[in-house]
Amino acid sequence: MFIYLNLIAFMLCLFGLIYFHVHFKSWSLSRKVFIALVVGVLFGVTLQLAYSGSEQGIIDNSVAWFNIVGNGYVKLLQMVVMPLILMSILSAVSKLHNASSLGKTSGSVISILLLTTLISAIVAIVISLVFNLSAEGLASGVQEQTRALKLQEIQNNTLGNLRAPDMILAFLPSNPFQDLAGLRQTSIIGVVIFSVFLGIAALKLVNDNPEQGNKLLAGIDTVQQWVMKLVRLVIQLTPYGVFALMIKMSATSDAKSIISLGLFIIASYVALAIMFVVHGILVSLSGESFLGYFKKIMPMMAFAFTSRSSAASIPMNIQTQEKRFGVANSIASFSASFGATIGQNGCAGIYPAMLAMMIAPTVGVELNLHFMIMLVFVVTISSIGVAGVGGGATYAALIVLPMVGLPIEIVALLISIEPIIDMGRTALNVSGSMTAGIVTSHLLKQTDKSQIEDE
Repeated sequence: MFIYLNLIAFMLCLFGLIYFHVHFKSWSLSRKVFIALVVGVLFGVTLQLAYSGSEQGIIDNSVAWFNIVGNGYVKLLQMVVMPLILMSILSAVSKLHNASSLGKTSGSVISILLLTTLISAIVAIVISLVFNLSAEGLASGVQEQTRALKLQEIQNNTLGNLRAPDMILAFLPSNPFQDLAGLRQTSIIGVVIFSVFLGIAALKLVNDNPEQGNKLLAGIDTVQQWVMKLVRLVIQLTPYGVFALMIKMSATSDAKSIISLGLFIIASYVALAIMFVVHGILVSLSGESFLGYFKKIMPMMAFAFTSRSSAASIPMNIQTQEKRFGVANSIASFSASFGATIGQNGCAGIYPAMLAMMIAPTVGVELNLHFMIMLVFVVTISSIGVAGVGGGATYAALIVLPMVGLPIEIVALLISIEPIIDMGRTALNVSGSMTAGIVTSHLLKQTDKSQIEDE
């Protein structure tokens, strides 16, 4: 009975947002996403207040139905991720006149991603010391103990167990169809590499057989435009997806868990906020307004925050860089793709560094300068190849902690608050990839302000 009432209320709100979208076409996507976000939070809080305590089952069953819209939207974005990466990188490389342009673009993007990850690790260490974070006294319940048993299995499948040469080989695509299906942890990098080789082969064909080569380039451009139409079609659904995702977040948050580990949550978000400021400063050095940067990325941040998936954010990431900052398509494609698996400032930078600082004193490791320098280095290097999906921080922690000689059990102890922190981390990851694209475009003098669309 109550579930049906919740569904009716949900549908009424959803149709209200659709009505808004249809009759207020002049309104920007930013405003529509913000309205959907606020409505979703209010709806979720109302559910939690109405069915608190013994009626939690009603909330869970209702959210399961709401997820058709929320998770459905995420799945649609995931649907276009691999085709978008393939065609964007292929189209970008095939339009280059020489390989040096490709090297400059990828080199600059990766360097900026790793630099910001290094900074995020330093920020995490400083914040851990300021808040005096410690893992001492954290008790594990049944859920955490069960999770801890599974973590060992996950750890065995992470890149952290590979030697450096094997880790490099893991990025190369032996079966591009496997990577297009996203079956490996490094699938996105594999698709990028495959696309680069396809693009170089297209350039070779143009040089050897101009007639056939130009036909191929025309076909690549047509398919790329086709895929972009698909991406924009899906992105128009963002307000509805954010609405449903925010309901799930606000209705299912565990207040007790938030309070019990509140200091870690606060410290995490302080570190995240500092890194957002760092991103803003780097972008402002490229000629963009500090506040203007955050205003333009707000719809992107809203989706990244609620979806907790850097990979699913790639389509909107590319479009935001191109249409709101004038970044060249080739650079936007590289930074969004690489940023989903390399140098994630939140998941692969702040989180594992903060965990290591919390655990070290409890196992007798002194927090001296040598340990901190080693931690920053390990975090930066291990940030290469972290899966760009919800929970990617877990993989990063399972790589970093053993490399600095620390146990992994605390990763399981923090399971109850993981979603709360992961939302902010994912938003920072995406901001980091956009920062790399915007700065690279400025450094290579490829920013085209004329292509910016005025919403």
